[in-house]
Amino acid sequence: MTLKPLGDRVVLKFCEAEETTKGGIILAAASQEKPQTAEIIAVGPGGIVDGKEIKMEVQVGNKVILSKYSGTEVKVDGENYIIVRQGDILAIVE
Repeated sequence: MTLKPLGDRVVLKFCEAEETTKGGIILAAASQEKPQTAEIIAVGPGGIVDGKEIKMEVQVGNKVILSKYSGTEVKVDGENYIIVRQGDILAIVE
């Protein structure tokens, strides 16, 4: 099954969470922070959203930083994804 986002929505897959601190301390899974970096899997068409013209500025394959508590998490074929609006993406990581 594939996910095809509508409007200005984007499907993301989280990058792996840090397992060790900069000081070398290994973190337990429960102590790890939810990552804010993700890879774009699918991009909606944009168009007219809430009466405004939306041009999609991100592409499949971009690595991005998103707002900490944004989006809707879904599980498809055993993989975890998050669906967010383009406005919840803060930056593209180059």
